Amino acid sequence: MNKPRILVIDDEDIVRISCRKCLVPEGYEVDVAASGVEGMRLLDNNSYDVVLTDLKMPDMDGMEVLTKIKQRLPEAKVIIITGYGTVETAVKALKLGALNYIEKPFTPDDLLAAVKEALDGSGRC
Repeated sequence: MNKPRILVIDDEDIVRISCRKCLVPEGYEVDVAASGVEGMRLLDNNSYDVVLTDLKMPDMDGMEVLTKIKQRLPEAKVIIITGYGTVETAVKALKLGALNYIEKPFTPDDLLAAVKEALDGSGRC
């Protein structure tokens, strides 16, 4: 069986490094992108089981990334990660098709639970 593939899109090095350190030992294959544009390029050339994207990024924000992913791959499982969480943004992200929403700083357990939930098909939407 192939390892589940995860794409992490976040402009913060520490978040990309932390996600990789958390997910790889659990048996996931992880690619990282430092921007929404780079993340979309990876999505054009690879398939992923789950995409984690930051909400606030300089070139293309997470809502735009989410919208573009859902236009291309309606079945994609997208989890929004952000340090700027509000109820309004959470609701908007879920309405746009995000499967889940986790706030920074998140623990490895929070991250693993969100990814496992997405892969098990037991997401909130």
